[in-house]
Amino acid sequence: MATDLEIVRVAALSDNYVWLIHDPVSDETVVVDPSEAAPVIAAVAQRGWTISQIWNTHWHFDHTDGNAEIKAMGAKVSGPAAEAERIPTLDTGLREGDSVRIGKHVASVIETPGHTAGHIVFHMAEDALLFSGDTLFAMGCGRLTEGSPAEMFGNMQRLAALPDETIVYCAHEYTVSNGRYAVIAEPDNRAVADRLHVVEAQRAAGEATVPTTIGTERATNPFLRATSVEQFADRRAAKDAFRG
Repeated sequence: MATDLEIVRVAALSDNYVWLIHDPVSDETVVVDPSEAAPVIAAVAQRGWTISQIWNTHWHFDHTDGNAEIKAMGAKVSGPAAEAERIPTLDTGLREGDSVRIGKHVASVIETPGHTAGHIVFHMAEDALLFSGDTLFAMGCGRLTEGSPAEMFGNMQRLAALPDETIVYCAHEYTVSNGRYAVIAEPDNRAVADRLHVVEAQRAAGEATVPTTIGTERATNPFLRATSVEQFADRRAAKDAFRG
């Protein structure tokens, strides 16, 4: 499934990715989770774009610290209604089943509590795109800073059910560390070992390892592949203690 949207990855802070979504038809641009404003503003200026919207997946500073400066340039901020008190720049609070738009393209809101209590993701079904914030990573998932294993396991089940071709835009470059844990979690999974070899080479060459796809994660992500809450909880606890 192809999309005519232009997606640009902007590196920020030490390991964050901010995503720009540009619709060439309406000439609108959305920024997803601006951890800082300067690199985002530079990226849109280089392309002659204007940011009209900010979409936040959750309240953490490394996803919202750029909001105020970008909002001052005319952008409207949409994000989780459950975290409105923690996102002072928020204009529109979003809940499960709500939607936001860029031009004619629609993103549905899926509530994915776990990393934070009100975390949401943006699923653009017709474009086969998912902006997953800190819920789903390449070969990993977010730490449970405010939620339970049962909640995050439920999130993994929901996201695993999306079409394989869905492109996943997560917010951090964690893939090598995630992959090194994944080969321990699933030592007999050849696909995991093969992927780790690839992503280590990508990082050694200074390349990004994301976006990924749901199909790739279904084959190589030990959290998306967990078959029970108990297995998920064991894997999450082991990854939290993992140093690799």
